[in-house]
Amino acid sequence: MTIAVLGATGMVGSRVVDEASARGHRVLALSRRPGSEHPEGPRRPQDPDVTPVAVAADDAHALREALMGSASRGAADAVVLTVRTAPVDEEFLVGATRTVLDVAARLGIRVLVVGGAGALRSPGGRGLLVADDPAYVPAEIKAVAAAGVAQLRTCRSHAGADHVYLSPPALLEPGERTGRYRRGTDTLLVDADGRSRISAEDLAVAVVDELENPGPDRHITVAHHDGHPPV
Repeated sequence: MTIAVLGATGMVGSRVVDEASARGHRVLALSRRPGSEHPEGPRRPQDPDVTPVAVAADDAHALREALMGSASRGAADAVVLTVRTAPVDEEFLVGATRTVLDVAARLGIRVLVVGGAGALRSPGGRGLLVADDPAYVPAEIKAVAAAGVAQLRTCRSHAGADHVYLSPPALLEPGERTGRYRRGTDTLLVDADGRSRISAEDLAVAVVDELENPGPDRHITVAHHDGHPPV
């Protein structure tokens, strides 16, 4: 496949680029500044199957041109949206997500949105979203969680796009690539000790797995493999 990754220099995006190229896929590494490396992203040697492209996620024209490809590189088969803002900007995130869904729908390209854990249901069974559960979301990051909920609603309200929304667990950080993880749908996954976590490397494995073998669910989550049968 040819996989376009928006936010390709970020913590998640850079690892999706690496995972996809390591499996033999062609990658369009889309970012505002493709020549730069995110401080959290791994340094990689130049890969002939990875094409950096300067694109802003909210620029519909530039995004369409990038996804359509050129004579030297084919059109994208799928696009992965991994964009985040610091500080959080819900308006930008929702607008950029809608733009990606609009453009991809017109081109017939599947979209995988790496969203937020706040959009998941809390595992406590109290009918709460994670974003509204202080056990997982303290007040200082509530705006971040709320932005993820708004992003998921944007995806659900888009009638024409072929998309899947992937919520990470509560803790997502750089770590080891084990190639194993637990998979769920719309409820936060926790281990026997109540922890909810995954490495960015294993999240990238789950992203590329979903692109290679799409499942039936529009909202999925993954977490660290902790002894359950492997996926």
